[in-house]
Amino acid sequence: MKLVFIHGRAAVGKLTVAKLVAAKTGYGLFHNHLIVDAVMGAFPFGSEPFVRLRHEFWLRTFEEAAREGRSLVFTFAPEPSVPESFVDETIERVTRHGGTVHFVGLTCSAEEQDRRIENADRKQFRKLASREVLNRINAENRSPGRIPPIDLAIDTTGSPPEATAEQIVARFGLARV
Repeated sequence: MKLVFIHGRAAVGKLTVAKLVAAKTGYGLFHNHLIVDAVMGAFPFGSEPFVRLRHEFWLRTFEEAAREGRSLVFTFAPEPSVPESFVDETIERVTRHGGTVHFVGLTCSAEEQDRRIENADRKQFRKLASREVLNRINAENRSPGRIPPIDLAIDTTGSPPEATAEQIVARFGLARV
């Protein structure tokens, strides 16, 4: 089992690239907002039950997928409510069952992030889709929490999503399942 763990700030192209990697490999697409949106149906973002349940859902899904040998592509945006132990627990749960975690860090220029943030497709999963909110977050210079490791770093500013996905597939030797 391989877990392709794609992370980065808002609007760097995580989900766009993850969809392409999943299509090229046949891996399951387990993106951040599947769980975030589900848990937000019952609890406010950042509340204690929200943080606990999101964390448990993520980890249990990784562990069950590893146990069953089902490879996944996961998207993640570091932010302060994520427990500091999340990355270490992810690695432990996947490797316990013989799996491997490949960390991909995506970035883009501030100008490109500003251009992408209000794209209509971002609203589908209640993603951050406001320049005003993005600018406020950037101005506050809040710590995003623990940044996951990076086995492959890609600046998506000038890299088309298809080329970015190809780079990920090639770098980790991801074969179609």
